Amino acid sequence: MSAPTSSSRATITLNGLSLGASQLWGSVRLVPLLRDQPIEDLRLSPQCWGGPTAVSLPDHTTYSAFIPHAFVASWSHDNTPVASLGTQLAHASTSKTNNQHFQVRLAHRMAKRERQRGVAVPRLRFLPLHTAFEAYLALHFAGPDVLRREYSAQVLSSGLSPRVEMVTPGAWLPGLEEALRVFEIRDGQVGVLLFVADAFAGAFVVPHPEDYRRLHRTLLTDCYGELVYCYACLYDGAAALVRPFRAENIGSIADLRVELARARADWTAQLHNMAGGLFEQEVHMQHVYRLGKHYRLHRFLPEFRLKTENHIGELISGRDGETAYLKTFRLSEAQVRRGYLLSVLARHDWDLDAAAKAMNTDKLELCKRLERAGFGELLRAHLRRAVS
Repeated sequence: MSAPTSSSRATITLNGLSLGASQLWGSVRLVPLLRDQPIEDLRLSPQCWGGPTAVSLPDHTTYSAFIPHAFVASWSHDNTPVASLGTQLAHASTSKTNNQHFQVRLAHRMAKRERQRGVAVPRLRFLPLHTAFEAYLALHFAGPDVLRREYSAQVLSSGLSPRVEMVTPGAWLPGLEEALRVFEIRDGQVGVLLFVADAFAGAFVVPHPEDYRRLHRTLLTDCYGELVYCYACLYDGAAALVRPFRAENIGSIADLRVELARARADWTAQLHNMAGGLFEQEVHMQHVYRLGKHYRLHRFLPEFRLKTENHIGELISGRDGETAYLKTFRLSEAQVRRGYLLSVLARHDWDLDAAAKAMNTDKLELCKRLERAGFGELLRAHLRRAVS
């Protein structure tokens, strides 16, 4: 994995999109995201991989994960419409040898410009969500950049290697597969907000309705965090979002239309508030790639605030800040704590005393938190013994 690049602060928005009426199946709620004018000069297509993948990165490190598919972004330089490439199916192996079942795909970089006969074409292959996961795992991956006696020699020389995180595939979430099968895909739908037991799980947006129809079921192969999985297993229902009409205000068809518009506005505001953990928090945006004149691919990391929602993800922004593509992942409480601890240490030059003071605790308690978070290898043996 590579170290994060310089970043800027921003907020995630749904510019150019509107929310449709939510659909509920058990504890799974899907809220359609609609686009009045489809984006024609940028399209997304899936590229099936379906196996363990090792990605070599520019800093000579490696990111390894099970990656079910890549996305291919195609664009035009003159604003002309672009046709979607379609699904590119992987060929089944005809070999009977056992090692064919455990082949590891080797990829170069998280986002790479495609070429035909050695010439770059307006297509970019990138690994959805894993581009963001790599940024999270690379967070202060090199470890302390100041030689301090509290840190182990191994970490000072090699950094926090390896960094490992566990996630849950969407196919394991009870009710999600059935919900995707029975829910209606709306006209003009280009994305969805996903809730499980009314806990916000993530957002997914693409440029064009045809792209969304093609990618709708990739939600089953996306990654979800610990909280989302627990809620899906523990709860079999969610609250009904009912906004009753005020009968005293309805005396004609025109009054009924006004009351319906008010109800829809209330539903939209309520759903937006339910997803406020993503849309109301500042994030650190990192530029990944420029797609033609108008589009930019970014990945983002949160502020790592404890006891609140924190999301990582990827974004392609277009003209006037329009959201052309968005995919997010909600971090678990444990993942947030790990990001928080590393961020506080880095802000205080890896000085344990200064970091502990900023966290309103003492050095020994901070060492205990590092041990519980899985960063015990940071510390020298005498400190680990003191907190054990």
